[in-house]
Amino acid sequence: MRILVLLLFFAASCTNPPYRGSDVCGADDFVIDSYQIQEGKFAILEMEGQCIGCFDEEMLEEYDDEICDGDVLQVVLHHPTRSDLIATVASIGQNVGYRIKEGKIHLPDLGAIKIGGLSLAEAKKKMECTYRKEIQDVEVFLSYKERPMQKVQLMGLVERSSIPVDGKIRLFELLSLAKVPSGANLFKSYVVREGCMLPVDLYKLVKEGDMCQNIVMRGGDKVYIADPAASPLMVLGEVNKQRVIDLPNGFMSLRQALAEAGGIPITGDKRYIQVIRGNLVHPRIYTLNWQHIIRLPTESLLLIPGDIVYVAASPIAEWDRFVDQILPTLVGADLITRGTKNVGLIVP
Repeated sequence: MRILVLLLFFAASCTNPPYRGSDVCGADDFVIDSYQIQEGKFAILEMEGQCIGCFDEEMLEEYDDEICDGDVLQVVLHHPTRSDLIATVASIGQNVGYRIKEGKIHLPDLGAIKIGGLSLAEAKKKMECTYRKEIQDVEVFLSYKERPMQKVQLMGLVERSSIPVDGKIRLFELLSLAKVPSGANLFKSYVVREGCMLPVDLYKLVKEGDMCQNIVMRGGDKVYIADPAASPLMVLGEVNKQRVIDLPNGFMSLRQALAEAGGIPITGDKRYIQVIRGNLVHPRIYTLNWQHIIRLPTESLLLIPGDIVYVAASPIAEWDRFVDQILPTLVGADLITRGTKNVGLIVP
């Protein structure tokens, strides 16, 4: 009997209460932070202690495309009688192309012409003027054959590794040409220019149609499209299915996360649903209850990548577990007790 009493006392002390330290926040704080999350990717990054530079309106402005070193041009001439020159120029243009070196292009019968820093239209006019000093009525037609330096490099979930730019192509068109899959993680995707991440929210651009994010792309830009599993959260504790949930959009409602974990069984204490956010050494811990979840608007209860949702166990749950674990021992002890009494032994 004394053994049973000790076991009952031990079971009563083996509860699994929620954390109630001084750094716990309430539902009000969680709602306020959720409305900040709605502002987008960079508001979320700011909450995580990261700071990306301010958006520069000049990134939305188109620019004049210029011929630069490394560009390869295709040149075609038209003249009523000089078929020999036309064939020579066209053959080189189609098979090899005319590569710009030190800002100059080298053409048959003309030598070097400086066209670096000019647009195609300006270069065409200059080349025609130069040719007409020797041959009247020559027309020049120019196009780009290759632009190794005037490309955007793409990585991650894309079908194209590079796309040329012309001073007009924008990010939305670039993503379309790259064939980014619909399930890509746009929250973790980013654009880099001159080694720095640009403050551009791809989720707002693609999913919400925010053209304020639709910057003009420049040669040398890099775009990375992340995998859907790049930014998860976890749901743990007293739920029907503890799991890791991907957040390709960068956020999810607490209600949806609990639903994807199968809900809270009877063993869960609905008074203590906690969200652990930030560094696990010094986390920010929010404590909510079931009434908050069913009554507050969905958009006011938002989770972000790295969050851990923890549902505390009710005292009865701990007791049930204890009974499940100790019951075989109790049954065994009871059988031994009965058996010894039957043979005349005294059990204390």
